[in-house]
Parts: sequence; structure tokens; C-alpha cells
Amino acid sequence: MVRRRSNRLHSVVRALLPTALALLLLAACTDTARYDHYQSVEKPWTKDHIYYFTYDIDDNTVPYDLALEIRNNDLYPYQNLWLLCSEEPPVGPMTHDTIECMLADDYGAWHGAGIAIHHLSVPLRSRYRFPHKGQYTLGIRQGMRDEQLNGIEAIGLRIEASR
Repeated sequence: MVRRRSNRLHSVVRALLPTALALLLLAACTDTARYDHYQSVEKPWTKDHIYYFTYDIDDNTVPYDLALEIRNNDLYPYQNLWLLCSEEPPVGPMTHDTIECMLADDYGAWHGAGIAIHHLSVPLRSRYRFPHKGQYTLGIRQGMRDEQLNGIEAIGLRIEASR
């Protein structure tokens, strides 16, 4: 009698284990991004070319983490990248900010992931609460001294709920 229950329990566990593991993996791989978009950068990236990202904020009570996503190749000639950012909220004045993104260390080793194309996520705001619901637009242009900038493959914006 005891052996029979043990075999039945063993059969149930064996049947449910793959399903439980699949659900666990699915939950672990869930993307928390509220907004995650990239734009390919025209080569060369001229000073007057602005890349726009438009996103909607439906809940301004939730804190969000915002990050600039940068993809560069090995031909990028500098250690850093200056970006001029302008944000237009649904209500109120436009805000401007200058962001320095460190793409490589002092020895020329690229930060971020990748081999030929390097991907770096640069925190822009942490635990930020948007002041208003509605549509926001972020404009990004390069602020380097070069009129034409080579080596930047893509620029992006990622917004996710803070954990």
C-alpha cells in the first residue's frame, strides 16, 4: 500500500516537473520593458541629424528606469560620446540635457556587450516618476566636435518599471 502511493506520487511529480520548469523559465525571461526602441544611425552621423523617440506614459504613479542604448563598432574613434537630449512632455516646457556616455576605458577596451558591435546601456534616470500622463518625445543628437561622426551603429531608448 505504501509503495503504491509512492509510485503514484512519483508519477505525478514526473508529469508536472517539465510544466513547472517551463513556467519558471517563461517567468524568468519576461521582458519588463515598457518601451524599447532602436534607430539605425545614418553613416556618418551629422551634427544636425536628430533621432526622435515618442512614447506614451499611461501611469505616472509608477517609478521608471530610463536608459540610452548605444551600439558602436570598432571604428568609433573616441572613448566617449556626448549626446544632446531634448525631452518634450505632454504639458510644460521642453527640457534639455547633455549626457556623456563612456564607451571605452582608458586603455581602449569597449564597455558593454559584443565583439564587432558593442552594446552599452547608459542609465538616464532611475526611479523616475513622470510628472504627467501622455505622450513624450525624446530627441537625441550627437554633441561631439566632429561635424560627421563615424562608428555609431544605432541609438535607442529603453523604459521599464523600476524594481
